[in-house]
Amino acid sequence: MALFEIETPAHIVIAWADDEEGAKNALRENYPGEDPIRVTKRPRDVWVISKAVLGLTGAVETSELARECLYRAGGDKLHAIRIYMQETGVDLDSARKTIESNIVYGW
Repeated sequence: MALFEIETPAHIVIAWADDEEGAKNALRENYPGEDPIRVTKRPRDVWVISKAVLGLTGAVETSELARECLYRAGGDKLHAIRIYMQETGVDLDSARKTIESNIVYGW
């Protein structure tokens, strides 16, 4: 199996697959609303994201619940914030900060 980078109009998805077609199938299976515009086989078995390039400094805590809300919202940030507020009872500003800080970690 190889690691593939699958670019869509809105996201970059990383997936393990046997070949390019398998990577496209993984995208369709997990994110049916996303259409691949580029599929690239990664040269190594790791994926690195520079926090500095993303504008993140210091440690950012990940939240499995925030990532699940993003998944349930199909990546729609505003909808994910609403879901997170409903799930946790936190205010709008806290929900926004949590969802936005977890967007870069994928969903």
